[in-house]
Amino acid sequence: MSDTTSSETVTRPVSSPGPTGDPLLRVEGLVKHFPIRQGIVFKRTVGQVQAVDGVSFDLHEGETLGLVGESGSGKSTVARTLLRLHEPTAGRALFEGRNLFEMSASEMRRARRDIQIIFQDPYASLDPRMTVRDIITESWEIHRDVVPRNQRADRAKVLLERVGLNPDHINRYPHQFSGGQRQRIGVARALALEPRIIVADEPVSALDVSVQAQVINLLEEIQDDFGLSYLFIAHDLSVVRHISDRVAVMYLGRIVEIGTEDEIYEHPVHPYTQALLSATPLTDPVKARHRPDRILLEGDLPSPSHPPSGCRFRTRCFRAQAECSATDPELIDREGHGHPSACLFPEVRTAWGETSAS
Repeated sequence: MSDTTSSETVTRPVSSPGPTGDPLLRVEGLVKHFPIRQGIVFKRTVGQVQAVDGVSFDLHEGETLGLVGESGSGKSTVARTLLRLHEPTAGRALFEGRNLFEMSASEMRRARRDIQIIFQDPYASLDPRMTVRDIITESWEIHRDVVPRNQRADRAKVLLERVGLNPDHINRYPHQFSGGQRQRIGVARALALEPRIIVADEPVSALDVSVQAQVINLLEEIQDDFGLSYLFIAHDLSVVRHISDRVAVMYLGRIVEIGTEDEIYEHPVHPYTQALLSATPLTDPVKARHRPDRILLEGDLPSPSHPPSGCRFRTRCFRAQAECSATDPELIDREGHGHPSACLFPEVRTAWGETSAS
């Protein structure tokens, strides 16, 4: 096979055009701060890394929500906190109306049957001492009512075949597979408990470009077959556009713009989104020829332990004004552009570089 903790004060999620009805997963005011400690014996907290600071979004049945941003924006922390691999500092995550962050360990274990994760690194996420059979069937040892013991080997083979691998390789070890094949094993493991939501944490970023396309196509196929909802995390905007129904753009622990795939890619409003898109290669030669020069952001990403006052993006923003340092912009549709953005001075920019100031 070719390579192919809850808080009393909660921010309501921002609505944006997209699916209607009650969401399958609603995240409200998610905060995750990591303490900075000093001292060898008596360690004391001297600060906080504000990795995620008030993130809200909805995920509907059968939908793919893409979460994009630079490295260090907090995307993976959102994913791991939702699964309680990190304990939240504040906020709520309501899965079918129940707060994941208030569940006991046994309740959370049951919830993980419905919410699974695909990790970024296919080399580090698979135990090299376990065979493919053991990797896939391990979750059935925990949730013993899912598949009877005498049927587990056959079910594991079915899953392997469904993700495009030879079922006869079930007794092989991870080192005997390529990177793309290992990620397919990770997908099969995520499918083992028949989840309703899969959190895909940069599932193709460690793979070659040709293999990325194959894995993305596989994820789309099994989404249709199993009726899955995806929270798809990536830093490559072209990959996110291919698979997502809606897109949320993160910067320094916050969502700065959210909308449908067409709104974000054809009519971005926030200057950070516009800068990211200006650096994305275009396959359409007509659009590429008429696109304006690339927007170059000045300076480095600020430290999440000392984020800027006011708008967090202002230190690198080409539209920043004095008010930006004093006012922290809300994520709202400020000027009727059709989707929310966290910018005091929003401006629509089309894919061909035309602009419309508010």
